[in-house]
Amino acid sequence: MAFGYVAAQRDQVFLLPVSMADWLAEGHLAWFIIDVVGELDTRALHAHHPNDGVGRPAYDPDMMLALLLYAYANSVRSSRRIEAACRTDAAFRVISGGLVPDHATFARFVVDHEAAMEGLFVSGLRLCSAAGLVDLSTVAIDGTKMRADASLRANRSVEWIHEQVVALMAATVASEEAEAGTPGGGPDPMSAAGIRGATARLSRLKEAQAVIEAEDAAAAEARAGRNEAAAREAQAGRRVRGRKPTEPTAALARAEADVAAARAKAQAKAERRAAKEAAAQAAGQRLVGFQPGPDRNLAQAEAALSKAREAAAKATPTPKRQANVTDADSRIMKTRQGFIQGYNAQAAVDANQIVVAQMVSQDANDVQLLAPMLKLLGDSVTAGAISDAVRKILADAGYWSEENARLEGDLLIATLKDWKQRKAARQSGTTTGEPPEDASTLEAMEHRLRTAEGAAAYAMRSSTVEPVFGNHKANRNRTGFRRRGLDAVRAEWAFMNLSHNLGKLFEHGTGNSPIPV
Repeated sequence: MAFGYVAAQRDQVFLLPVSMADWLAEGHLAWFIIDVVGELDTRALHAHHPNDGVGRPAYDPDMMLALLLYAYANSVRSSRRIEAACRTDAAFRVISGGLVPDHATFARFVVDHEAAMEGLFVSGLRLCSAAGLVDLSTVAIDGTKMRADASLRANRSVEWIHEQVVALMAATVASEEAEAGTPGGGPDPMSAAGIRGATARLSRLKEAQAVIEAEDAAAAEARAGRNEAAAREAQAGRRVRGRKPTEPTAALARAEADVAAARAKAQAKAERRAAKEAAAQAAGQRLVGFQPGPDRNLAQAEAALSKAREAAAKATPTPKRQANVTDADSRIMKTRQGFIQGYNAQAAVDANQIVVAQMVSQDANDVQLLAPMLKLLGDSVTAGAISDAVRKILADAGYWSEENARLEGDLLIATLKDWKQRKAARQSGTTTGEPPEDASTLEAMEHRLRTAEGAAAYAMRSSTVEPVFGNHKANRNRTGFRRRGLDAVRAEWAFMNLSHNLGKLFEHGTGNSPIPV
């Protein structure tokens, strides 16, 4: 048996005042967060709290920001868990100075300051640049699908939403009439107005209805524009260029335009033939050559029109447009694991895995997002006071299009998926020099990817941007957004990437993991 133990003296009274500085080691992440917040530009946070003496004092925005940054670094995003940590966790107590803000205070702080998050991200990027962490020799752009705080099963048609809006508004009117006749003038707890969240539900339903109506109007406008362009081309005897639509109704409209163009072209050809015959007859000559036979282009167009009519007649009705009644801004996104209700989160990452530009989009396809990301990248470099220029930009096959390949900058865009790209490179072998002068845009890009320099540069893409998404999702458990609405998730994504960059800055300064042990 041991002679004695070092026991906990819980009844011991401290003879001197307790210093919080003794609670944490000198190199602890909490001290780093406190110092970093002191360097960030937080004027936008303080501007939200005018010093007019009205109401009770608000918590210091710098303290609230430091608590949130430390919480995100430790994979804690729940406001209730942050409140609990302020009571029991030494690091949280050091940052808050012993104060315990309510969980609703954290939630309101995030909502009230969402417009300032983009500025805080740029301010954090400026700190990383000053520390020499930003390396723009290679920048990789990619996107990841993030879950929305909504379910796939919450997507509804405009008819269903309209019925719910009418029913809820009718119940509200009946409730108000019942309240007027209730003794004491108080609301009836069993009425529709007494149901918690009825007003918010009605607002979400109206937002979803507006989304569907706006998308229908945009689709109708685009369809009218395509039909008008097709009519102009047909009148001039030219077919509409571009890939033919697969949707039966749109394919039928294209086939009708093709027939009209073929007929106009055949008529113009017949008129030219008639004019030549008349001129030859007037000159007392005979027009030599074969007599024109049936127009093959017109026959092919008419045959295609007949098939398009049959396909349109047999086709099932087009599914009605839907919107999510929980988060109307979210969209159905396809991932490797299946479909999710979510957003497309984009990031531009440098060679040191620092996020230098970020955005959130409702577009499931990346191809339309390269140009906006390049603009955001340029804006971030300017706002972050980064003196280096972006030298090479990498993007996977999801961004490939001939229009994107012509964008300004040294772009390397894969024309196939990564494993197909590697297989094609093995089969075709390497090449050297500049692309041939007569090469198409696709052939020129494939030539650049097959050179030793291009292959080595593109090989850095997956090890540059993919670890950032892995850090968010696997290490930090940030697989989805906690707030709803496009503006809200954009602010949340900016804050996630600010937290990521500050974690890299902490590693750079101390050589430690950003999560304290």
